[in-house]
Amino acid sequence: MQKPSLCTNTLLQNKNYAKTPYLIAIVAPTASGKSALALRLAKALDAEIFSIDSLSIYNYVDIASAKPTPSELDSVRHYGINVLEPNEHCSAGVFCALFQEALQMCKKRVLLLVGGSGFYLDCMLQGLSPMPTIDSVTLESINHSIATLPNAYAFLEHIDEHSAKNIAPQDTYRIHKLLQIYFATNTTPSLYFATHTKSPLITDIALYSIAISREELKDRIKTRTNVMLDSGLLSEARWLLGHYGREIQPFKAIGLKETLAYFDTMLDSNALVDRIITHTCQLAKRQATFIRSRFPNICTLRATTLYEQILSDVEKIAL
Repeated sequence: MQKPSLCTNTLLQNKNYAKTPYLIAIVAPTASGKSALALRLAKALDAEIFSIDSLSIYNYVDIASAKPTPSELDSVRHYGINVLEPNEHCSAGVFCALFQEALQMCKKRVLLLVGGSGFYLDCMLQGLSPMPTIDSVTLESINHSIATLPNAYAFLEHIDEHSAKNIAPQDTYRIHKLLQIYFATNTTPSLYFATHTKSPLITDIALYSIAISREELKDRIKTRTNVMLDSGLLSEARWLLGHYGREIQPFKAIGLKETLAYFDTMLDSNALVDRIITHTCQLAKRQATFIRSRFPNICTLRATTLYEQILSDVEKIAL
């Protein structure tokens, strides 16, 4: 699929804003300032925000996700925040469904999509293959069959080596979904996806990112980590652990997974801080690499300049 073009082209092409909002994506590494930039832009443009953050989507995960404050959420309408319970699974399919709902509900001229890794945005641009329709009785039978397998990953590897090699043996959610496809269609997952083509959810969007030096980003990560801990990260993690257990998806995320090691006395407080900072810096590097590789024509500027650039780009659209 051809990638969306640089900065203004797609904004200028889409004149049907009475029915569909202009889509602007700000995708940048964690702690780069994208959320603050998006809030500022939303207020200036009278826009709404669709969050594509895999932690902010959860209720009760407020500090670890650096979620907008209640007053910020009140000042600008956000989609994709506080949608799932901590024991529910977050996936690309969830975000795609939420995005389609947001498009229908958004009455503003501009909808800002804001996220870190860009993975979910890329899924919206590429599209997802439709899952087979399974009635509740059949689904219950299929789930029972999967549950009785001695080793679900080994079974997947046996029937479809191609699909199995692309996921980790510990990724029980994706293994389960692939086996549901197999039992429902009597077709290997790789063949099913090959014959059920993807349909993009987004065809027109302006892509932007924030230029920030590695040193500045590391300083921002250090500051944010200390603020999170001072704001009660450990208390939030203890509450989640007590109410939902350690197997929930949020505890696989940086910031929360390190607290488990701390609770298990594998880390002291100083080591906890250092571990979160190190892992967050590594995540930011992976995010930046993904953004460069998947969105080669993205418009990347310093945050202050980017704010003015986006306002200027939107201003060029005839009202």
